[in-house]
Parts: sequence; structure tokens; C-alpha cells
Amino acid sequence: MDLSSQREAQKAEFLDRHGLAGARREPLTGDASTRSYERLHLANGTGLILMDQPPNAETAPCPPNATADERRAAGYNAMARLAAGRVDAFVATAEWLRTQGLSAPAIVAHDAPAGLAVLEDLGDDLFARLIEAGQDEAPLYDDAIEALVALHSVAPPKVLEAPGGIAWPLLDYDDVALKTAGDLLPEWLPKLKPELSFDVGALDQWEAVWAPIRARGAAGASVFCHRDYHAENLIWLPERQGAARVGLLDFQDAVRAHPAWDMSMLLHDARRDVSAGRESASLARYFALRPQVDSAAFMADYHALGALNISRILGIFARLVTRDGKPRYAAFMPRLWTYLDRCLADPSLSDLKAWMDRNVPAQAR
Repeated sequence: MDLSSQREAQKAEFLDRHGLAGARREPLTGDASTRSYERLHLANGTGLILMDQPPNAETAPCPPNATADERRAAGYNAMARLAAGRVDAFVATAEWLRTQGLSAPAIVAHDAPAGLAVLEDLGDDLFARLIEAGQDEAPLYDDAIEALVALHSVAPPKVLEAPGGIAWPLLDYDDVALKTAGDLLPEWLPKLKPELSFDVGALDQWEAVWAPIRARGAAGASVFCHRDYHAENLIWLPERQGAARVGLLDFQDAVRAHPAWDMSMLLHDARRDVSAGRESASLARYFALRPQVDSAAFMADYHALGALNISRILGIFARLVTRDGKPRYAAFMPRLWTYLDRCLADPSLSDLKAWMDRNVPAQAR
């Protein structure tokens, strides 16, 4: 029996064990991860979602007490503090989010060691699809901000727990992880744009520019950070109330981070244009709902960490194109450069703007 047949047999046994053997299975479109999903159509007309994350498909996640050297030896996921797709990370995070009154999927069944789980089906009304179909984006973004405010108004625990003895550490998005994120651009962009070449001097300057920004990000790591909070991962649930109208997906890589990080993910969305006007309106709503926040200080961090986040995504997309043979991600990159220009208009980022202008000229963007 080949590996795919073995995995199929394992999924069938898992579903049978939980009384779901009779469900009709419908594969769903995947993303850039190693996970896959199926919709389970039950005889009573309702649906569930089967999550399939094959164990050992990725390098190991970060042990909570690993040193920087140990993380580098363990690989990218440990350096970046990614969950390696682990089902126990998803289950524990979903359970905690639900205790906060937010709409993560309910966990119907799971076998974390096998990398399988059955989830509540929150439907198909992704924010991105609704906006494409003509729905007014303002209420959607308003509620997305309300959900962020709910997350930013509570100190998250160090360990997220779920029934069945599951415990998952909520680690800080620390200097090592932030450096791993920022360094993706100089590592991978020249592979996509061969006309670019960053010599030792340029790389030293890159590090000098980012080190104090990373320090601010690490020092401000105080709130639950979804880490992939954008319109492709948010589902509209209008029958619910307040922040619960925002269905949450793809949050297994959550960390404790600076509150500006998820704001950047939402408003510097790689897959759809977020206008400068929408960005301003959403930030104003956030400050109105959190009047205790120093808006000027927040905006300085938002521009700086937003620039780091955008640089990270540019590096990831360059890697997806050149290493993984996924050319469609190149089409998203001009939008990211536009967002980066918005951030670099902040006078406090003049050194970073100068580095970009000098080393990545307009025709290479």
C-alpha cells in the first residue's frame, strides 16, 4: 500500500471511529500549506470539515525553551516559531479563542498524533469573496477590528489548553523569529530578480536598520496574535453578535506579539487591495475602541513592523515562485510594494526607505 492509500485508510478509520463513515466527502481548495481539507456532508443535511495535516510533513515546531542556536539547528519552523501545522496547536488555539467569545470552529473530534480533526463548518462566506461579489467592505472590516480589540484587551495565557490533555505553548514573537521573517527578502528576492545582488555591506546595513525595529516588536509582544489575519481567513457570520460575527481560520501559528502585527496582516493584505482610506478608517476605529492606546506610538510601530511584515511576505512569495514552482504568487507582489511605500512614507523610516531605493530600484519591484 502506497503512502496516499495508507493515509486514506487512516482517515477512513478516524471518521468511522467518530460515527462519520457515512458522510459524503468533498475536497476543498488548498492553500500554500501542507494541510488539506474536505467538507463532510452528513445525512441530515449539515456539514463538517475534515482537517488533514500529515505528521512530519514539516520541520519541527519550536520547543518552548530552545536557545537561538538550537532553533537554527532545528530549522525554519523553530526559528520563526511556526506550529508546523500541528493539529494540537489548532485545537488548543481554537478552544481558547472560543472561551473569549470569538468564532473559531468548534472541535468535533481530533486525533492530534495522527494529524486529523473534524471541525465545525463555518461556511464559505470569506470576507474576500463577499467583497469581490459587491458586498460593502466597511461592516466587515469594522467587525474585524472589533475582534482584534477583543483579543488585544486580554492578557493571553502562556499555555493554551484543550480537552484530551492538549497543551500548546503560546510563544513570544521574539527577536529570532522577527529576524527570520525580515531576512527572507534579501535571501529570496535576488533568486526571483537576478538583477538584484546584495553585497556584504548592503546586508550589514539591512541588519543595522532592522535591529532596533525588531527590538520594539519583541518588547511589545503582549497580545494574542492570530498571525494570518486577513480577508481570506475571515468568514462572515451575520447571525452572530459583535466580534463573534468574524469566523476565524488558520490560526494555529498564533504567538504573543505586538498588537500592530495582526493590524498589518489585515490592512496590508497581499491578496486584495486595501485602500489608504480603508486603512485609515480601520485604524481610527481601533483607536476609538481602545482610547487608552497612544495612537502616535502605535502608528510608529505599525509602520515599522508593517514594513517588516511586508518584507517577510515578499520574501515568502519569492520563495514560493522560485523554490516551490508556484508562479501565481508573483502577481501579488506589486500590491505589497505599494503597501511598503505607504509605510516608508513615515519619516522615522528614512534609513529603511534609503536602503530600498538604493538596493531595490523601482524597475525591480
